[in-house]
Amino acid sequence: MSPKHTLIAAALALALSACSPTAPEAAPEAAPEVAEAPAEAAPADAAAGMTQPAASARVVLAPLQDSGVAGELTFDVADGGVRISGTVTGLPAGGQHGFHVHETGDCSAPDGSSAGGHFNPAGAPHGDRHGDGPHHAGDMPNLDVAADGSAAVDQVLAGLEIASGGANDIVGRAVIVHAQADDYATQPTGNAGGRIACGVIELVNAPPTDASPAGPAPQE
Repeated sequence: MSPKHTLIAAALALALSACSPTAPEAAPEAAPEVAEAPAEAAPADAAAGMTQPAASARVVLAPLQDSGVAGELTFDVADGGVRISGTVTGLPAGGQHGFHVHETGDCSAPDGSSAGGHFNPAGAPHGDRHGDGPHHAGDMPNLDVAADGSAAVDQVLAGLEIASGGANDIVGRAVIVHAQADDYATQPTGNAGGRIACGVIELVNAPPTDASPAGPAPQE
């Protein structure tokens, strides 16, 4: 090949090389994904499930004068008063028995006289709590005794309070069961006869407090 032809062929090769497409650049590698740290579990609310129960009390009745009468009753806050519930046992089958809150929480006397009279802070006449007339704060309906000598109790006693510190607070008072039915009329005891069981009302759960710790002052 002549030198002239050699130069022409080289020029054509160089031109073809310049016109050919360049190889695509390699795509940058994707950055590795970073796993997010799991969120920490929220701490349990210390107050959750720890609400203070409403005030409550109880009385354990013990026999007086070898009567064999006993029982345990609970007192819980109810709308406008106190609910008393439980069972009294060892009573003569059938019939009714007077049943009252007495003013003094002292069952030390063999005949129960140390418990004083009916709880009566208002100085009202004795009467039927479920009637329309006046009555002592400590007056309660007669116990109705079943054939097995037990009496179920479930009554709401309006106006009474638990650990309020007020005049109608029953904590520290006594509960007395009497030998006969209360006639709701004879003053001041309802002619309910001797005292055959006694117990002192004891606080079980204190009432919730209204005071709450003050939070931080709001920022302006």
